[in-house]
Order: sequence, then C-alpha cells, then structure tokens
Amino acid sequence: LLISKDLGKHLLEVEDLLQKHGLLEADIAAQSERVQALNAAALKFSELEGYQPCDPQIICNRVTHVQTCLQELAELAAKRRRELEDSRQLWAFFQEMEEAEAWVREKEQILASKTCGRDLRSVLALSGEHKAMLGELGGRRALLHQSVKRGEQLLAKKRFPGPGGIQEKIRDVRSRWKKLEEAMGLHQRRLQEALGFFQFSADADDLLAWLQDAYRIASSDDFGHDDYSTQALLRKHRALAEEVEKHREAVAALREQLSLLAPEHRQGVDVQIRVVEVEQLYGEVAEVAVLRQQWLRDALAVYRMFSEVHACEVWVDEKEQWLEKMEVPEELDEVEVVQHRFESLDQEMNGVMGRVLDVNQVVQQLVEGGHPSAEEVRACQDHLNSRWNRVVELVEHKKVQLASVLQIQNYLLEC
Repeated sequence: LLISKDLGKHLLEVEDLLQKHGLLEADIAAQSERVQALNAAALKFSELEGYQPCDPQIICNRVTHVQTCLQELAELAAKRRRELEDSRQLWAFFQEMEEAEAWVREKEQILASKTCGRDLRSVLALSGEHKAMLGELGGRRALLHQSVKRGEQLLAKKRFPGPGGIQEKIRDVRSRWKKLEEAMGLHQRRLQEALGFFQFSADADDLLAWLQDAYRIASSDDFGHDDYSTQALLRKHRALAEEVEKHREAVAALREQLSLLAPEHRQGVDVQIRVVEVEQLYGEVAEVAVLRQQWLRDALAVYRMFSEVHACEVWVDEKEQWLEKMEVPEELDEVEVVQHRFESLDQEMNGVMGRVLDVNQVVQQLVEGGHPSAEEVRACQDHLNSRWNRVVELVEHKKVQLASVLQIQNYLLEC
C-alpha cells in the first residue's frame, strides 16, 4: 500500500486516497506501540543469567530487525503522505484553473450577447450591470493571482507527481483572462459612448421641447386688455426672457457634447441636423422674445395713454358742461367770484395741458415706431386735442365776456 504509485487522477480521488492513507497511518501507529512492547519483552530474555532458552545475540538481532522494518514503514508512510499532499495541491491547482476558465467562458458569452441599449434608461441599466461585473472581475482576479502563485510554488518544488503542464495552464488562463479584460474594457467604452450619445439625444429633446413651448408663449398675440393685465403679461414675459438667456449656455453646451461623441455618432446626419435645429429655434425664440417684449411695452403705453386720455376727457366733459351752462353775471361781486374761479381753472388747465402734451408725445412715438394700432391711437389723439381746443375756446370766450362785463361795471363805478 505504501509503495503504490497511484496518486489519483483528480482532486476527489486524491482526497479519497489521503483519507485511506490516514487510516493506514493510524494502524501503523497502533502496531508501533505493540512492536515496542514485544521488543521490550524480548530483550528481557537476552539479559537472563543461567539458563537461556535462546542465544541473546539472536534476540537482539531480531529486535533490531523488527525496529528497522518499523522505521522503514514509517518513512514510507511519511513519503507517501508528502506525495499525496503534493498531488492534492496539483489537482487543486488544475481545478482552480478550470473554474477560472469556466468563469471566463461564461463572461465571454455574456459580453458577446450584450448590446449597448436602445435608449438612456437601458444604457444606464446595462452600465449598472457592467459595473457589477467589473467588481466581480476584481474579486476573481485576486483569486486567480493566488492560484497562479500556488502553481508557481509547485513548479519550484520540482518533485510533485502526476501530470505536468502547469506552466502551459498558467499561460493559457492568463491569455484568456487578458482577452476578457480587453473585451470588458471595449464593452465599457462602447457603453460610455452609447451613454454619451443617448444623454446628448435626451438633452437635445428636452431643449427642443422647452424651446417649442417657449416659442409658443413668446409668439402669443395676447397683449392684455388693459393696463393691469398687460403689466402682468410683461412680468411673465420678463421671467421667460431670463429663462431664454439662461438656456443660451445649454444650447452652446449641446454643440460641445456633439464634439465629444464617438465618430460613428458624431458624424451622423440626424445628429448634425438636430443640433442645427435646436440652435436655429433658439435664435427664433430669442428674436421673438425681444419683439414680444417691445409689443407688450407698446401695448402698455397704449393702455396708459387711453387711461390718460380718459382722465383728461372726464375733466374736459366736466369743464365743458360747466362753461356751456355758466351765465356771465352782471353784478360786480358775482363777476369777481367767477373771475377767481377762472383763475383756479387756469391752474388746472396748465396741469391738464401738460398731460395732453404727454399724450401727444406718446402717440408720436407709437406712430413713428409703426405700432399696429397707430390709426386708432391717432384718432384718439385727434379727438382729445379737438375737445381740448374746444374747452380752450370756451374758456377764452367766457373770459372775454367777463372782461367786457368787468369793464362796464368799472366804468359805471367811475361815473
């Protein structure tokens, strides 16, 4: 049993032989105690005085022979254990290499079947899976290094039994592992390129949708129906204009994103058209936003002018009715009262005249600016000026009458 050359043909068989050898070693140890006891008993016969049943030298020779045989048996047992242990290390190494190769094949098949996704969400999911695979690769790399180190230690011993090919196995596994790492790196690069492309597409879609919505708002023909509503629209439009300005950097960044894409993505006609479309639409939105802001300001100026005209006309209506109904008194005291009222009226007219002049100035600016309501504004101006002139004429006429009455009364007093 101890001189057997059967060291197993795989790891499980070696483990079985080691287990059987352990039983044999236990049996040898038990027999060694028995032999030691028998040898001790035999040596006593060699020390007898007087009658000796056997020659003492024969007894000593037999004891020495048995002791030598037992020692040789122990040495054979130790040698076989070393050989079996070496065989177990060898087959454990080959099994670890085979497991490593099987794992590499599995990952190669997975990488061969993997795509780079169809949209941003799928690419992100695949990137997460690839990151997990990279973590697994790192763990397996450490195990492989340990297995290779054990194989190199076996080579250094130069005494292990069983099949060879350790160096070839190490070389083959390292070669396949290197190819796997290259494939992993290539797939990761493709995922990053796909991620960049789909992120670019998502950003371009978001920008395009926002710009289309902004264009719809900026090109609205709603300019309000009075001073208050137009001011509210102008405030909203200023906020929109700020957002349009903020998106200028995003539009510029889109062109930069395009330059960073992989050549097969960057050189695509659809991608180039998409960027140009976004840039052109942004230019249109910015232009329309400027125009709408000016239109809202013009509309606000018109409504404020209408409000001012209305206020002036209310004043004109009141004074016109008072002037038309007013009878010039003949008594001096009453004439002086009316004269004082006209002095106050002159002060009011100076204030109102300033407002009328402001209205005329605003109208002139709107007409010269090509405002779409220029004719309506001009008509409103003409109507206000006409009524203002009418009031001025009535005032002058009443002043002339008052002056005449006052002159007559003064003459009578002098007389």
